Amino acid sequence: MINRRDLEFLLFEVLQVEKLCERARFADFDRDAFDAVIDSAFVLAKEEFAPLAEVMDRQEPELRDGRVWLPAGAQEAVDAYIDSGFLNACFDVDDGGIQLPNSVFIAASVVLTAANVGLSGYVGLTHAAASLLLTHASEQLKRAYAEPMVAGRFFGTMCLSEPQAGSSLADIRTRAIPTDQPYYRIEGSKMWISAGDHQLSENIVHLVLARVPGGPPGTRGISLFVVPKLRVNDDGSLGAGNHVEVAGLNHKMGCRGTVNTVLSFGADGECRGLLVGEVHQGLACMFHMMNAARIGVGASAVALAYTAYMQSLDYARTRPQGRHVGNKDSNSPQLMLTEHADIRRLLLLQKVFVEGGLALVLYCSRLLDEQSAASNTQAALLLDILTPVAKSWPAEFCLESNKHAIQVMGGYGYSRDYAVERLYRDNRLNAIHEGTHGIQALDLLGRKVRAGGGRAFRLLVRRIEADIEGVSDNASLVPYAASLSAAVAQLIRTTDTLVACSKLELSLSHATGYLDAFGHIAVAWMWLRQAGCASEQLAAPGGRDTSFYDGKLRACHFFFTYELPKAVCQLLVLQKLDDSLLTMPEDAYLGS
Repeated sequence: MINRRDLEFLLFEVLQVEKLCERARFADFDRDAFDAVIDSAFVLAKEEFAPLAEVMDRQEPELRDGRVWLPAGAQEAVDAYIDSGFLNACFDVDDGGIQLPNSVFIAASVVLTAANVGLSGYVGLTHAAASLLLTHASEQLKRAYAEPMVAGRFFGTMCLSEPQAGSSLADIRTRAIPTDQPYYRIEGSKMWISAGDHQLSENIVHLVLARVPGGPPGTRGISLFVVPKLRVNDDGSLGAGNHVEVAGLNHKMGCRGTVNTVLSFGADGECRGLLVGEVHQGLACMFHMMNAARIGVGASAVALAYTAYMQSLDYARTRPQGRHVGNKDSNSPQLMLTEHADIRRLLLLQKVFVEGGLALVLYCSRLLDEQSAASNTQAALLLDILTPVAKSWPAEFCLESNKHAIQVMGGYGYSRDYAVERLYRDNRLNAIHEGTHGIQALDLLGRKVRAGGGRAFRLLVRRIEADIEGVSDNASLVPYAASLSAAVAQLIRTTDTLVACSKLELSLSHATGYLDAFGHIAVAWMWLRQAGCASEQLAAPGGRDTSFYDGKLRACHFFFTYELPKAVCQLLVLQKLDDSLLTMPEDAYLGS
């Protein structure tokens, strides 16, 4: 459940996606076409995805005779998604797509994920896997595997983690043994593989990281392979099984509708893998898929929190409970929950987190459009530095929003009578998906802000400063602009301190706190942009939607008053280069 008015505000007023139609890549679209896409997403969400959400949570995928089965209705819903044109929407026309802007596609995806995150997992992974192959694979692999994926006949996965390695890809053991044929023999197992088996498509294309014997150690020795569930013949027809077996299912606290598997490759016969790109260059190729998936994780976190916010707001508006402080008359009418100050606090926190998070995710999607439309180097730099933030900030703080939704609804929030309990469980997984919060923090501080001598970081600062300058003639927004400017100054100072620290381990021990503060500042920037648009609309003659725009300005005030100062305080702490995280003795945790 997403507020369509907010979605349209962000797309067409803040991000001005209609201007993309001036670019050759998107010249076949207009506002009516974008509206039709969003219309279709809301219809599909209501009629096909949402009715299955609770069913897929309670009836987890089952493993029967080595095959995974989903509840009834899943196939029809996925088929409806494909028939509606969403799976191939963003791909080039030459690749079977329609070249829809990513920003519009992500907006539609948020609507569908809000309705059923379990179903969205299958199609989201397929979209990312096909994109990787179209970028890095040979023409032969594109024809055999990417084209059927774009058409919705084959689905895809990404196979990175292993039982003994977890997030440490340098420690993977799956092997790719060369043969005298144009394929490698794949041997090993993979863990935590979402959508690893199902009956939703004709075939499943696993993108598997593995080691070719004799390669360098660590991540430099990793290669990438297409490993289909069923072999594909030269004429495109399906052949024999490829000895990819489901060794077991992982039972998660949330996102239960997306099956999560342990896969075994080549344990009972020859499992064939086809090399993608160059030998030992697999991780660079896989990052193409991982970065796209990270934006998707951020969008998923926003969608699940937004849905819980809408549901808790509706509950609070209609639930009578309690009276004003000091009113001891039990015969007097009860107040609605929305009339209590602490409920208003919880609702406002949800609003600023979900609407700010959605703005950040869609802004990154708009950068993808700029990059694809004109090979925009600045857009690529901004996207590079913002990707770990767009993944992790929503996964962390939109989960907080889910927590507040439960609190608004009291005891009912913890029960299965309402969906907010399920939505919290679903969203808790996003902090782990596609790299944990800590891994994203290391990526941001350890690589992204340092790359190219800080080129991307300086560009981002200039973009924020330009928007600060853009509201300098609006007296009502000047205090927020000044607060953001001061926060950015502290971010620069903290970044310089951490980058200059001669002890890398000490510097990176502060990465997570840095990411949280960085994210709060990025979202404050998004709120200033929204407030600027809202203020303009309220000042325009014959204003419309005044309550909507007024709500944006009040939410901006709340975020700048209560949330942005937390980032500044965090940055001041980080500047001290405290080493307590490194010097705490292991036996001191328990005192023994």
